[in-house]
Amino acid sequence: MSKVEKISSGTAWENQVGYSRAVKAGNHIFVSGTAAVDENGKIIGVGSSYHQTKYIFQKIEKALKALGADLEDVVRTRIFVVNIGDWEEIGKAHGEFFKDIKPAATMVEINNLIDINLLVEIEVDAVITP
Repeated sequence: MSKVEKISSGTAWENQVGYSRAVKAGNHIFVSGTAAVDENGKIIGVGSSYHQTKYIFQKIEKALKALGADLEDVVRTRIFVVNIGDWEEIGKAHGEFFKDIKPAATMVEINNLIDINLLVEIEVDAVITP
């Protein structure tokens, strides 16, 4: 059986709710729903789905690196948005990170997120190949 590694990004919600930013099980990494919130609880890119998406992928990349992976290892992205009309801006940011990687991807509109200023939340799955 493989060892499980867990990392935190330091947000208060992780301890309050009881989850990890990312979990590595064997050669698989699962990154929890990630929003544009820094370690001090400040929302980054208020009012801009594009800037929130970019920040989220930077935050995800940091989590992946902490577990020995990189964006090239991402096989799946799931993007939850509060306004599907923003899909082009969100897609533009996604493309800036994944244009050549091309993971399986889903984008769905949801009613809302935990804070009215959050416009996007993203999960990713990665597989590290030996």
